[in-house]
Amino acid sequence: MHDVLPGKSVHWQYLEQTIQALVQSYGYREIRFPIVEKTDLFKRTIGEVTDIVEKEMYVFDDRNGESLTLRPEGTAGAVRSGVEQGYLYNQIQRLWYIGPMFRYEKPQKGRYRQFHQLGVEAFGMAGPDIDAELILLSNRLWKTLGLEGLRLEINSLGSAEARNTYRTALVEYLTQFQAELDDDSQRRLSTNPLRILDSKNPSMQEIIEAAPKLADYLDEESKAHFDGLCDLLNAAGIEYSVNPRLVRGLDYYGKTVFEWVTDQLGAQGTVCAGGRYDGLVEQLGGKANSAIGFAIGLERLLALLEDNNKLPEIARPDAYFALVGDEAVRLGTVLSERLRDVLPALTVLVNCGGGSFKNQLKKADRSGANVAIIMGDDEADSKSVIVKYLRDGQDQKTVSFDELIELLQANEI
Repeated sequence: MHDVLPGKSVHWQYLEQTIQALVQSYGYREIRFPIVEKTDLFKRTIGEVTDIVEKEMYVFDDRNGESLTLRPEGTAGAVRSGVEQGYLYNQIQRLWYIGPMFRYEKPQKGRYRQFHQLGVEAFGMAGPDIDAELILLSNRLWKTLGLEGLRLEINSLGSAEARNTYRTALVEYLTQFQAELDDDSQRRLSTNPLRILDSKNPSMQEIIEAAPKLADYLDEESKAHFDGLCDLLNAAGIEYSVNPRLVRGLDYYGKTVFEWVTDQLGAQGTVCAGGRYDGLVEQLGGKANSAIGFAIGLERLLALLEDNNKLPEIARPDAYFALVGDEAVRLGTVLSERLRDVLPALTVLVNCGGGSFKNQLKKADRSGANVAIIMGDDEADSKSVIVKYLRDGQDQKTVSFDELIELLQANEI
């Protein structure tokens, strides 16, 4: 778990503001829900035999002995909120959220135990058009941020019945090679065999490659849905590849699943992942409802932006007030507020805590300000200031308070 220091928080603000503007332009509205939920929520939704529930959740008992969990992902909380508050039934909802999630796993580049996610969720739309919209939205985010080289992978997991039939065939096939499976895969063989297809273990790739394909077991409705999605992506000019091994790690997914991946982040190549979870609302006690969403890990996305030099420079203050003497401090404090009234976008740093002119001008230079606005006893008596240019080598000048405001308004300082 990491602190975000002032030099980095500006990058977070840039990313969050970019995301907010984009999702709102598509008609999505923000939802905020608790960081702590009942543990049973995640067991019921994510699945008790998933790595998240078995190994990674932060679980604790409260003072009443109720088991609570720091949220490891956002979809379950969004659906729980919708069912409890009644805003999903017979309604179309487009929602988004940003916030911290928690998983106890091995920290590495772009993956931390407290991490932050953007989540985008859509409810009440059964067709492939909303699947395409979410993919197009995520694609527009990459373009807005100036990122290139991300690859879209898609797949269909079909209906629950189709997956159950496929699961039986997959287990029968993999059992022949049980002695050759690694420890994780042997455990998953009896609990979550589809996850074996996602194994990155080089020694198992030949076995996985020859395994039965889920596409051969899809029901007709899922095939038609997936074909409709592909048609829409083709029409929109979105490049993609069908990855039959893309299964996602959460139990609630069905039909469409997708990931945006990159080769620039080492082992943590997935930047955005999502899919359909049409049965989850009913599973949590609501009326049956179509649903799809995706999540983006913001630490991972920021690492990608940094590697590609796509983050903005840290903003520098426009002016630094260097004030020596009681009257100069009094007048300088009032004058700086006048400047903020007239020019709200102006960034003004006022020296606080005293110090000599030499010391204050060193601080002004280190701050990165364009100019130092200097006031001592003489300037306070004449209601003027000295404007010292710190960046472009212009000669300093003495101006009245009103002239200073006029110069700043005219962008001549």
